[in-house]
Amino acid sequence: MRIEGSVAVITGAGSGIGRALAQAFAGAGASVVAGDLDGDAAAATADGIGDRAVGVRGDAASVEGVATLIDTARASFGPVDIYVANAGVIGAPGLGSESDWDRILAVNLRAHIRAADALVPEWVQRGSGHFVSIASAAGLLTQVGAAGYAVTKHAAVGFAEWLAITYGDNGIGVTCVCPMGVATPLLEGITDSADAATRVAGAAVTTAGEVLTAEQVAAATLSGVRDDRFLVLPHPAVLDMYRGKGADYERWIAGMRRYQRTLGG
Repeated sequence: MRIEGSVAVITGAGSGIGRALAQAFAGAGASVVAGDLDGDAAAATADGIGDRAVGVRGDAASVEGVATLIDTARASFGPVDIYVANAGVIGAPGLGSESDWDRILAVNLRAHIRAADALVPEWVQRGSGHFVSIASAAGLLTQVGAAGYAVTKHAAVGFAEWLAITYGDNGIGVTCVCPMGVATPLLEGITDSADAATRVAGAAVTTAGEVLTAEQVAAATLSGVRDDRFLVLPHPAVLDMYRGKGADYERWIAGMRRYQRTLGG
């Protein structure tokens, strides 16, 4: 995938991984629409990049919000070539409530589906386009302490797989990024939470391996898109963990229970 001269939409670009992605894609020559629920944060990201970026307030989890992002890109730079579904939430600890599930499903999964629904028909006609799912190692493994996050990240990986299989022969690339711990406001929020169960979820992330910077994840993502690679693992150890899970599921579940106990969960 040629990044230079492309038009990229990046959701959740007001901070963290999203901001780093916007900077990385712009640095590689793309024109960028930085979307975020926080319009001021999105504008700050775009201002830091310059003329080849525009910040817009948009709810990436809604049909209207996705349309706003795509329409802004088209009006500012041209048709969207790359869509980075990065916006995400950790959700409630434990099982959560009905409303908790509604929110996390909308943000972590349906946002991806709605973006693909809006763009894939156009990309099929053009014979090109690239969808980037910023999922999580939780989508390949699990997330201790937060059912909603574990389930929706599994679903995001599954949806990305389906897109790659279904539309790969139509010239559409799909990249699924699955990091473990990344130093972002989201991780800060759960590790410093007043809620004990939420802190357990945070500890599960920070003790599982190195906590990377958002810039490291953005660089790995950019490389994956350039190479038209499906699975990007900024933490290479995740591959061994994933293989171990598949090799002996019973042993893996028993090991995760032990790990949960060491965290106080």
